Amino acid sequence: MYLENIHSPKDIKGLNIEQLQALAGEIREGILNRVSNHGGHVGPNLGFVEGTIALHYVFNAPDDKIVFDVSHQSYPHKMLTGRADGFLHVEDMNAISGYSSPRENAEYDNFEIGHTSTSIALATGLQKGRDLQGGKENVIAVIGDGSLSGGEAFEGFDTAAEIGTNIIIVVNDNEMSIAENHGGLYRNLQLLRETQGKAECNFFRAMGFDYRYVEQGNDIETLINAFRGVKDIDHPVVVHIHTEKGCGYKPAVENKEAWHWHMPFNIADGSLKQPNNGESIDSMLGDWLFDKMKKDPKLVLITAGTPSSFGFSKERREAAGKQFIDTGIAEEEAVALASGAAKRGAHPVFSDYATFFQRTYDQLAQDLAVNGNPAVFNILGSTIYGMNDFTHICFFDIPMISHIPNLHYLAPTTYEELIAMEDWAIRQEKYSVAIRVPEGPVYHSTEPVETDFSDINHYKVAQRGSGVAIIALGNFFQKGERVCQLLAKEGIEATLINPRWISGIDKDLLDDLKKSHRLVVTLEDGSLDGGFGERISRYYGPSSMRVLNFGVKKQLYDRYDVNALLKENHLEDEQIVEDITSR
Repeated sequence: MYLENIHSPKDIKGLNIEQLQALAGEIREGILNRVSNHGGHVGPNLGFVEGTIALHYVFNAPDDKIVFDVSHQSYPHKMLTGRADGFLHVEDMNAISGYSSPRENAEYDNFEIGHTSTSIALATGLQKGRDLQGGKENVIAVIGDGSLSGGEAFEGFDTAAEIGTNIIIVVNDNEMSIAENHGGLYRNLQLLRETQGKAECNFFRAMGFDYRYVEQGNDIETLINAFRGVKDIDHPVVVHIHTEKGCGYKPAVENKEAWHWHMPFNIADGSLKQPNNGESIDSMLGDWLFDKMKKDPKLVLITAGTPSSFGFSKERREAAGKQFIDTGIAEEEAVALASGAAKRGAHPVFSDYATFFQRTYDQLAQDLAVNGNPAVFNILGSTIYGMNDFTHICFFDIPMISHIPNLHYLAPTTYEELIAMEDWAIRQEKYSVAIRVPEGPVYHSTEPVETDFSDINHYKVAQRGSGVAIIALGNFFQKGERVCQLLAKEGIEATLINPRWISGIDKDLLDDLKKSHRLVVTLEDGSLDGGFGERISRYYGPSSMRVLNFGVKKQLYDRYDVNALLKENHLEDEQIVEDITSR
């Protein structure tokens, strides 16, 4: 076995082609061992095994700098840079993240990377820094899986060509994004594949790059020769390699979209180790939107490369026809498109994860809110119970979105309330509306919910009490219910409020609470700094009302234990009650 004896890329330099091919097989086994037990990115990593081996065989990392876009194809790189135990042994898997991380290995991982389309731009910084200091190392960016559609990738190409010195961009063309590729650029990649890179119409040459095409992108010997041909080059070059996403594992090859990322599974047949038979509010929302578009011909659903996030399978996308558009991994375009479509009278709805909305803050503020166009945005994954790796935290959305003027941000507490808000937001033609889709267990309303939310910033009193008022936002409303039940055992009959509106306050209700309450408590599934609770505290600041805010302190978290996070931030039900009764 070769892999157990490899501790750095230097250890593969003396292997012959046959041995390197055997090593590739061991790396694939390691990838499958990890993802089958731990979950993770399957297709991207399996498809870039040979590419990684060839890169490290030809180039001299860490002197030569390699930057992986998204870095969800960096598992083979980690295995060749001293971290194979995180793939071979289940007990060591939690020590390794799913993305490149200098905190794991600062020698070989140049950046914390988990978002898309950044590699070329980051590499131009290494390019410029090297040139200023007279360095001679190669700078290599690896980009694929639809990441070329992101605007920062274009900006990186533009700058790299302008600098004009050594930079090697490896375009890992597996013909896929998470789902199928979208965008005019990918027609050119297809043309280049079909002509073996000889087509006169060549995006990369037009951007000012030298260009090399490699059809056999999963053949180590071919790749080694290609990379040797560009090593130490004195100008920008693109090495376009055609690879197979999921290469070496039949289920991942046959269903590339489903196997981009996967929960733990049985390697023999690809079946889930723990089947998820519960309800998913994201997929339920997708079901409702699919039915809604049949009744509303002006409705257009927009995604930025993540259609499965709200249950839009390939079959559903095809059935939707012109009422569905995937902008590729380009959230800025998605928001601007939604604003423009609303301006022209369509009913656009853009759904994406909160962490990816970070890339389009300016469009939310300028292209949308400044113009006041009635588009709808579903913010997915916004909870401490969701994605928890360093680069994908989704619970900073409230400070980001709720402070944009002219954009109304709503927080439903149940599926029925979500659908009522969604239906109203689509029907109304006055406001730009974002909706924080509830996450975690699916809760259902036991009573009829309101269907008209035209009374902006109107909170709903769910339970009337005195002394203490609990304002429990969105995902944490059920926590508010439990806290009220525990307070009742302490002899405190608290008022429980569902605020519904994140972006504004109900002044009349907050003033009314002063008459019979001494303490207002806010609960939110998100960041305290800049959060909803601070808005309430600020309003009560000049008064005698005391306010307690509960949420998560501002910090970058990586693969945290959610129960530990709750305890650390005094968010356990009993801790909240203790803090309230001690006041």
